[in-house]
Amino acid sequence: MKKFEDFNMKPETMAFIRKNGFTVPTPVQEEVIPAALRGRDVIGLSATGSGKTHAYLIPIMEKADASLDHVQAVITAPTRELAAQIYEMAVVMQEFIEGLRVRLYVGGQDRNKDVEALAKSQPHIVIGTPGRIRDLFLTEGALRIDKADILVVDEADMTLEYGFLDDIDAFAGRLGDDLQMLAFSATMPEQLKPFLRKYMHQPLTFEIGDKVSFNPDIRHVLVPCYHHTYAETIRSILPGFHPYVCLIFANTRAEAASIAADLRENGVRVTEIHGDLTSRQRKQAMKSIADAEHTYVCATDLAARGIDIPEVSHVISCGFPDDLEYYIHRAGRTGRAGSSGTCYALYHEEDAQAIRSLMKRGIRFSHQRFHQGKWNELRPYGRPYQKKDDELQKKISMMMTKKNAKVKPGYKKKRAAAIERVHRQKKREMIRSKIREEKKAMYKERARKDKENGL
Repeated sequence: MKKFEDFNMKPETMAFIRKNGFTVPTPVQEEVIPAALRGRDVIGLSATGSGKTHAYLIPIMEKADASLDHVQAVITAPTRELAAQIYEMAVVMQEFIEGLRVRLYVGGQDRNKDVEALAKSQPHIVIGTPGRIRDLFLTEGALRIDKADILVVDEADMTLEYGFLDDIDAFAGRLGDDLQMLAFSATMPEQLKPFLRKYMHQPLTFEIGDKVSFNPDIRHVLVPCYHHTYAETIRSILPGFHPYVCLIFANTRAEAASIAADLRENGVRVTEIHGDLTSRQRKQAMKSIADAEHTYVCATDLAARGIDIPEVSHVISCGFPDDLEYYIHRAGRTGRAGSSGTCYALYHEEDAQAIRSLMKRGIRFSHQRFHQGKWNELRPYGRPYQKKDDELQKKISMMMTKKNAKVKPGYKKKRAAAIERVHRQKKREMIRSKIREEKKAMYKERARKDKENGL
């Protein structure tokens, strides 16, 4: 295992590393830092919490020169919260390099104040959202990033999803001639590749993120929804565990909002975080999360990447995302730093293919249902139900064919009729059971609507 000392960096950079309490580099840092120091373009595929932010901040600090009065590095993040988190980590550099200027530019800040400050001096390191950086550079002409020779695109897949690649594309081509580009992403969508090819020259790709899928401290539990909604299933299992913090993942913004609203209506205190929130709502949600006001946080995959909650003890996955890598990252939000965690994967019949794919990748699911106040183990997922028809036929055959007895005329017809009666009886029982379940669900829904209408 390498040490930071092996990278032969200047004393100021080593002091910055010690200030952060680092002793040895994480896997992504071990791969990215030496490549970035050599000036290579880098694609880093790594999960949240892998140490990727310092994998690019450390080389940037090593190359930063406060005596040069121009922007030297630009770091983009798709959300204000992510940009602010990066800034909080980067601004510490100013303690060790005299005169170094690190600045944050995101929406919601006073643009006029930014323009006035930029007229007095330019930062050395720019951190911000793509839209605000483009605005200050191309529209206002206040931020002069055209001499920057390092561009970092953090959370590139999230940037693509939010539609911000066009903003980066608008200014990336106007940066330094020998631009070094570092892109970090949890996944590598096909739509992202043309953009990277446009600006990168023979990039080195380091894939670190998959290691979270085999974390032995994470327990994966399949929970059938049957005919219930995700929100109803979540409410039914909440008495079955006691989380410190539970992160609930939905596949869409609308789904996240609907689940959060349902839980809230039923007395569960929940914070929601997704792209449909207003700036004010998002700010309130982030404060609620930071202050640990609520045990339950309902989020989409992309929005959750903008928050860091180290205390997550449980994850609930409402179905499975189209890109199964996101399920890996959902589960990976728990079981960190040597602690254990549980991921409850709620599923419907249409999720069969996704479940089988994850099982082939090495994820071992237990199969459980919370019913009448306790968790009940179901038969292993995918194992077919063992029919007992053959055994019944054998028993009936033995009853009707006694040992050393003569076979009477019509024996075969009588046996077949007896077996048919057993089948009909079983079918009637199954239909009755289904009718009882449907009635129960109907009465429950009617009671809920009566409650809403104040009846």
